[in-house]
Amino acid sequence: MPIKVAIQHHTAYHFDRMTNILPHVVRLRPAPHCRTPILSYSLKISPAEHFINWQQDPFANYLARLVFPERTRALVIDVEVIADMTVINPFDFFLAEENEFFPFKYDEQSKKDLAPYLLVTDQGKHLMQLLTKVDRSKQAIINFLVAVNQMVQKEVSYLIRLEPGVQSCEETLELKSGSCRDSAWLLVQILR
Repeated sequence: MPIKVAIQHHTAYHFDRMTNILPHVVRLRPAPHCRTPILSYSLKISPAEHFINWQQDPFANYLARLVFPERTRALVIDVEVIADMTVINPFDFFLAEENEFFPFKYDEQSKKDLAPYLLVTDQGKHLMQLLTKVDRSKQAIINFLVAVNQMVQKEVSYLIRLEPGVQSCEETLELKSGSCRDSAWLLVQILR
């Protein structure tokens, strides 16, 4: 049985004098391609006198561009999303025949399309050392991905980290701990 959840996000800025607010871009709307069914979405902006233009970035994410014609003493942004938390089988996907086994090679068009996602940005000594533990022999891609995830889970203890930002791979591997975003970034760099 699915569970319905309501998520609220409240941002408020209060100024000590009347202030001109420059245009804002708000990225607080679920992407149209998200797998979680969104039952309702609302965006409330104060001051009421504003213009809103919805845009989509190159990845189909919604952006609300806000323009405020009048000076104000406060800016308040309230978002509410009601989502249907349906259980999703993470292994319910199709693999192209040419990608069923690791290692595989992308065709030329896919290489072009995926180039920004394959860009290696972290090459520290701890990451390079960890890469030597990756089994690169021919194997089913699912088994390969599960093994890489298990390796990271063994190397990095999970912790709740309230500081903003993402640790570098080197930081995460030196500390042997990180939040889910830190482990996710480490996985991205390993797989690149």
